[in-house]
Amino acid sequence: MSEKTIIEAGQEFPLTIKRIGINGEGVGFFKRNVVFVKGALPGEVITAKVTVANPKYAQAEIKSLREPSPNRVNPPCPVYEACGGCQLQHMTYESQLQVKRDLVLQALERYVKELAPSIDVRPTIGMDNPWNYRNKSQFQVRELGDKVIAGLYAEESNMLIDINDCSVQHPITTHITNEIKKFLEELKISIYDGRNSKGIVRTIVVRTGMRTGQIQVTLVTTQKKMPHKEELVQKIRAIDSNIVSISQNINAEDTSLIFGDTTFNLHGKETIHEKLGELAFDLSARAFFQLNPEQTVHLYNEIEKAAALTREETIVDAYCGVGTIGLWLAKNAKEVRGMDIVQESVQDAKKNAKRNGFKNTQYVHGTAQHWLQKWRSEGFVPDVLTVDPPRAGLDDELLKTILDIKPKRFVYTSCNPSTLAKDLAALKEIYNIKYIQPIDMFAQTAHVEAVVKLVLKDTVD
Repeated sequence: MSEKTIIEAGQEFPLTIKRIGINGEGVGFFKRNVVFVKGALPGEVITAKVTVANPKYAQAEIKSLREPSPNRVNPPCPVYEACGGCQLQHMTYESQLQVKRDLVLQALERYVKELAPSIDVRPTIGMDNPWNYRNKSQFQVRELGDKVIAGLYAEESNMLIDINDCSVQHPITTHITNEIKKFLEELKISIYDGRNSKGIVRTIVVRTGMRTGQIQVTLVTTQKKMPHKEELVQKIRAIDSNIVSISQNINAEDTSLIFGDTTFNLHGKETIHEKLGELAFDLSARAFFQLNPEQTVHLYNEIEKAAALTREETIVDAYCGVGTIGLWLAKNAKEVRGMDIVQESVQDAKKNAKRNGFKNTQYVHGTAQHWLQKWRSEGFVPDVLTVDPPRAGLDDELLKTILDIKPKRFVYTSCNPSTLAKDLAALKEIYNIKYIQPIDMFAQTAHVEAVVKLVLKDTVD
């Protein structure tokens, strides 16, 4: 077999794009070297110019587009290429859905190669309207000269892109953010500077209830004391009568995390009200709630299908957040228990269960592995376990605990195909992977959610 040809930065060569990578980049091969090209689509022939040369791979840009894909379209967002928040706006939506299924297949090929061909990976469930679906914006705030800007950092840089309009955000979230930027300028309130960690206001968070219309504004600051605070609150209230909750969260740490541990209510209620299907939820500022409520209904319906409940099962909802998944399943379950490491989320989950009239639920604060082990010692092992972990996948200790206590059915909701496939490599020892259902929760991006049904081996399904 011939050896790899060494690729150098600045080198140019023709390249055929074979597939889309996990971050939305085009992937091609040049003399046995893998080459990642931002903005390139499968089937395209380009002239690639190498920007980064690495012994294991190369990064390149499109010098010229020799044969464009029929799936290429003009992205509507004016800051699409600079922002990096979306990766697939230059692709037809139908082909985005195909790519997302392919990302799941690629991950399976890499981590569970021997099983991959036999796993039923279903077509991706898409959206009727793949725009303006995000119910929450979290825009960093910085100063540029005398101007206050807010938006997202450009990919792999510390340059903040000022976003006045976003194609995937609900329009009210960017409108309110734009108004708050003006108020911060007018009142000359100190803006956080990440280079020296000085200044006060660092992030504007706006969440809207898609079905209730209620709006929640949270200002993330480095300290509680803020000049002109009352005046600022009054100005924010006047933007829209649907703003029913204004809070201040304190985050003084030098971190990429948005929120700190302490939140103060500045106006109105501590929560906003939102509906999902037949359920109603109260959401505090830090509470996790799905960003795309329309698709969340499809997602939770798929979780419910995979759980295959008969009203006789006990369920544990790990990483429960404000209780959404567990409460979605509660009507057809004997008992639902959930846990979360965020105390406010647990309190919200309890309130949401009470609000929706469920008496077969309990929610506790702490890690899933701790409570699963504790409950097992008390004689309780769930019939069904459902998890919706962060992008890093299952915590190692939780994975060991699951393999130890062996729930009969396990519904794994994933937001990262790579960590899902890694976890399946361990879970396949005791579980049969019945199917994987990809769902598009974040249209125009390379992210894909997937619901996986696993059934304990030697169990009648």
